[in-house]
Amino acid sequence: MDEFASIRSWTDNRQSASWQREKGVIFGIGDDAAVVELRGGDEKSGSPAWDMLMTVDTMVETIHFNSLTMQDEDIGYKALASNVSDIAAMGGIPRHAVIAASVPRSFGSERMRRVYDGLYACAQQYGITVVGGDTTGSPSQLVLSVTLTGVVERGRSLYRSGAQVGDAVFVTGPLGLSAAGLDYLLTLSKQQRSLSEPELAARALELAEEHGTEALVRAHRRPRPSVEAGRLLLRQGCCHALNDVSDGLASEAWEIAEASGLSLVLNERLLPRSASMSRYGERTGKNPLDWILYGGEDYVLVGTMPKQAVGEMKEELNRHGIPLYPIGYTEAGVPGVWLERSEQERMALYKRGYNHFESHGE
Repeated sequence: MDEFASIRSWTDNRQSASWQREKGVIFGIGDDAAVVELRGGDEKSGSPAWDMLMTVDTMVETIHFNSLTMQDEDIGYKALASNVSDIAAMGGIPRHAVIAASVPRSFGSERMRRVYDGLYACAQQYGITVVGGDTTGSPSQLVLSVTLTGVVERGRSLYRSGAQVGDAVFVTGPLGLSAAGLDYLLTLSKQQRSLSEPELAARALELAEEHGTEALVRAHRRPRPSVEAGRLLLRQGCCHALNDVSDGLASEAWEIAEASGLSLVLNERLLPRSASMSRYGERTGKNPLDWILYGGEDYVLVGTMPKQAVGEMKEELNRHGIPLYPIGYTEAGVPGVWLERSEQERMALYKRGYNHFESHGE
């Protein structure tokens, strides 16, 4: 198939023309650029003015994913989900996506169809319209780059820079599950050498069920961006700063600290941990705190708000089935992040997360 036939085979009949029109699409896939109407989309109350949000994220085979740990559908899902999480961290609503794919000959059209299956599954889940993109060849590795737009009420975007001294620091879910899931999948690949990479990826969930790690594998393969939590935090008007946990809690807390010009103190005792992650850590002799602080790709939100607002905000999120955990506080000082291990012990957390420009050889 030529380029345009391939694009049609991956995208045709995914989203109806009428559904796209409802989402503000004037002209989608098929021309030099998509044309969309800037509007709020799903909001029911009034007709507020809107700001547009734009974000882009790129996933490269062997750096962000491989066929040992991810099925093709998961690759597409995660490529879009990482962008959705950025929109969520601004308090916004994701709207329209364009996809750039650099595809090696070894990957093949059928595998790319499965990648797009996952991508459209994520789009459907979050009400996103795919309106175009670009395809090129690649010498050896698949590269997916997704650009996503969103909207947020005029002048109400939530930023990393708004934290104030004396705020409570919070997260909207447990941390470290995705990193623990990756650890399990990589360990599994060493134990199941008789299986080919596609066979191992396909059987990973089945094996994880036997080992009690299914939740960890799902968290790594299909992370759930926190759009609803971001919207609720924006509507309540009490959130001072917000960020998504894509590169690990320590790294994201540092971004808030530097942008806001203060220090964040995280209480180790208050950091939420899932039972399945804790059990897996105990079984393998690994410390879940490393996954929590430095793992990333959890896509929960971390932010700050006045301490007196925590109780009411927790009740509001809980009414929607979303947890909120206070995990620390902010204080004046040189920007930095600290881990409070006890009343007497505090240690500095360094800005260590995944760095794309460091050597990652084994």
